[in-house]
Amino acid sequence: MEHIRLLIIGSGPAGFTAAIYAARANLSPVLYCGMQSGGQLTQTTEVENFPGYPQGVDGNQMMMDLRQQAERFGTDIRDGIVTACDFSGKPHRLTIDGEVEVEADAVIIATGASAKYLGLADEEKYRGQGVSACATCDGFFYRRRTVAVVGGGDTACEDALYLSGLAKKVYMVVRKPFLRASKVMQDRVMGAENIEILFEHNATGLYGDNGVEGMHVVKRKGEADETHYDVPVDGFFLAIGHKPNSDVFKPWLDTDEMGYIVTRGNSQQTNVPGVFAAGDVCDPVYRQAIVAAGTGCKAALEAERFLMTSK
Repeated sequence: MEHIRLLIIGSGPAGFTAAIYAARANLSPVLYCGMQSGGQLTQTTEVENFPGYPQGVDGNQMMMDLRQQAERFGTDIRDGIVTACDFSGKPHRLTIDGEVEVEADAVIIATGASAKYLGLADEEKYRGQGVSACATCDGFFYRRRTVAVVGGGDTACEDALYLSGLAKKVYMVVRKPFLRASKVMQDRVMGAENIEILFEHNATGLYGDNGVEGMHVVKRKGEADETHYDVPVDGFFLAIGHKPNSDVFKPWLDTDEMGYIVTRGNSQQTNVPGVFAAGDVCDPVYRQAIVAAGTGCKAALEAERFLMTSK
């Protein structure tokens, strides 16, 4: 069984930043890329809010830059997904792709979270061309345009309010006859002049020749007065939640009710000594690349201290 001093799981901003710091500290990190090499940013056409890129940068290029920086300092980057783990003792044992077993003195989990989608074929067709699951990331591109936000909870209301400060018009597509959001968020949305809530509506598809130009919707689906029509929009934002990629670790690590890994105080330490979490897998609030990178840095520094004091 291969013995690894520091194993990093995940290749988004958190994982690569952790690798950069760990490699520069001579921890000989091994990084497994996980389900999606480069993380969620590889599905974003342009990133404009990450420091250091004054003209913006393609999401794939940004992640390639981070990867090359991690490799420059000696990170061993490999393809593979962790399919099982055993954190019951030392060293920690993990299985890669169901067959390769490794053991590690310290582990940084940076597996991210996956945005929930409606499951429409058009979501994939127009991904990066009008479909987004991050209003904060992509809202800037829709200044003075018309957008739709799908969802009726606090996140959807927050996204709609954020977009209302940029876009000309914001539609909220809500399948219930009410909002699930807190009262204060409901009041703010209701009070915004350029937000229109489409209650009892479902989006059934998107259309457009050069990116999203509108959405197909159905009102009161399954009822006698069911109505189908189209709504012209330039952007289609999903705000129906994220699922942290933490399932394989749940038998050993504390998670909240949504599955986000719980870390201790202002630390990236989990309830298992020597196992740290960073990035979106432990962040239900911000979900930003710069925040993920910061927690990746913290996790690496804490892992270095852990390895120094546990010899």
